Amino acid sequence: MTETTYTAPLAVLDAPGETLVAHLPNAQIHEVPGEVSDLATAAEWALTSRFGSAKLSQHGEDTGPLLVLTESAAEFLGLPVRLDDRKRLRVPDDAPAVKALTEAGWTLSRAGLNAWTFLYRDRTEVHVAVVPWGAFDDNMRWGEMDAVAADPAALAYALGLYAERVISPTGSTASCGLSLMTAVRPPSVAKFNRGTGRMHRVPVPGSLHKAIAPAPPEAPDEHPLAAERTREESKSPAHVLVEEALAWHREPTDEETALPYVVGIDVNTAFLAAANRLTVGLGEAVYTDGPAFDKKIPGTWLVDLSGATLRTKDLHTKEWKPLPESFPSPFTPDGRPPSGPAWYATPTLAYAQELGIEVRPLAAWLRPDAGGYLDLWHNRLRAAYMDTLADLGVTEGMDEAEFIESMKTLKQRDPEAVAVLSAIKQTAKGGIGKMRQKPQGKREGRHAPWGALKRPTWRPDIRAAVISASRIGQHRKMVKTWNATGAVPLAVLADCVLYASAHPTARAVVARKEDGTPLPGAFRLGPNPGYVKEEGVQTMQWYRDMVAKKANPGRFIKEGRDAVRDGE
Repeated sequence: MTETTYTAPLAVLDAPGETLVAHLPNAQIHEVPGEVSDLATAAEWALTSRFGSAKLSQHGEDTGPLLVLTESAAEFLGLPVRLDDRKRLRVPDDAPAVKALTEAGWTLSRAGLNAWTFLYRDRTEVHVAVVPWGAFDDNMRWGEMDAVAADPAALAYALGLYAERVISPTGSTASCGLSLMTAVRPPSVAKFNRGTGRMHRVPVPGSLHKAIAPAPPEAPDEHPLAAERTREESKSPAHVLVEEALAWHREPTDEETALPYVVGIDVNTAFLAAANRLTVGLGEAVYTDGPAFDKKIPGTWLVDLSGATLRTKDLHTKEWKPLPESFPSPFTPDGRPPSGPAWYATPTLAYAQELGIEVRPLAAWLRPDAGGYLDLWHNRLRAAYMDTLADLGVTEGMDEAEFIESMKTLKQRDPEAVAVLSAIKQTAKGGIGKMRQKPQGKREGRHAPWGALKRPTWRPDIRAAVISASRIGQHRKMVKTWNATGAVPLAVLADCVLYASAHPTARAVVARKEDGTPLPGAFRLGPNPGYVKEEGVQTMQWYRDMVAKKANPGRFIKEGRDAVRDGE
């Protein structure tokens, strides 16, 4: 089969005067033919112009063209500039624009005509994003893309770069994250069946080829499997798997209070780094009573870690020694020690064994059919992230001081590259989060199924495994740092770790070997996923004031901004 050659993945349409023009990612500007007067004819023009993107894997499919409409372009094509239905954020199904699409043979997805629309006809598809309807607003998690959306040429370039390095945009960055998973590992492939004389689809090895039910402890409260849970059980880790990022802080000791600074370091694209070479379940979970723990089998295990002593081996003597009581527990999201049996993902219990804890499962839901489903997804996003950082002047070869200073001024450089970088980070984070997407809108009942459950990529167990691996990897580095320097974290908020410091720089809190090079297995400054950057520096008095206000200082260490509000 001959592969299609595409002229561009997308076009940003704008109507600065009496005519409609198309801005392409390569900086070219084309006048759109006069017969294009509505969305239906614009979609036809996009297809005849050979817009689109080639498939990302052998068994994948090409992606149809994306048309991005500015406010003036939307108005030119007869679309409302603002959506009157603020609740559903879509054009009414009986609106003239929708009727015109239907009459032209186009079918809309169930979401209708909204900020991100899918048009289908005769095995072809056209995607439409409407800027004034909120296609790049905060809730779509496109980061800095909203800042360049006012300039059609800049938006075309930035989205084109994202399409080239990641995937052609089809919605929120979280949606793009899921789309990338299936683009690099398609669920099935068409093959000829000699017996029937017809083509039929067969699963692609290593993929998620069908929607499966979660194990009962993996099901969120809204899921049909949770219908029999009591309110108390819904909050109990003995009944529900709770693998989340760490959010913890403490009072400083007298010795730490004497130090003038608090330095925050942040793990680069933590979820992306955790997904690398992570074995996850591919098929349905199988229940078993009292199994022996096997770190090679992904699953959800019921284990009692209450009373377990956190230990590590001394770097020099190799003898076991306990961690300070001020250390957060790696087994709970709030850093408190477990109080009884709880469900854990495999990476958490593998780490418990590293800490010298005997792991005796009481029960488990295991997935022996397993593999590195996220490996190709990780590889493409990692390459996109590193290439875009390099565009902004941040490279692997930089020394620590140069890296820290370069990151401080990152957002003052090329705004289009900054927008793409933020979108890549949100794609990695949001894609993992969307694997446990909760219901939106009205349902027939509290535990009625919702649309996302039909997706093969609705996999709360994989999300839990990634978050577990991320939290555990971070804790392992904190232990390694303490083992070498005696420093105990003051606070942790997701990817950010705070330390007391005598000097106002992240270089002062990174553990090192005797020759001054970074200590293997501990935090390391640099641009790579899994390495850390300097998140912020504040005074010790600032830290104490934040703790007095019952706030996690990790949330505000970066220039006093609210990291949670900003989606970081």
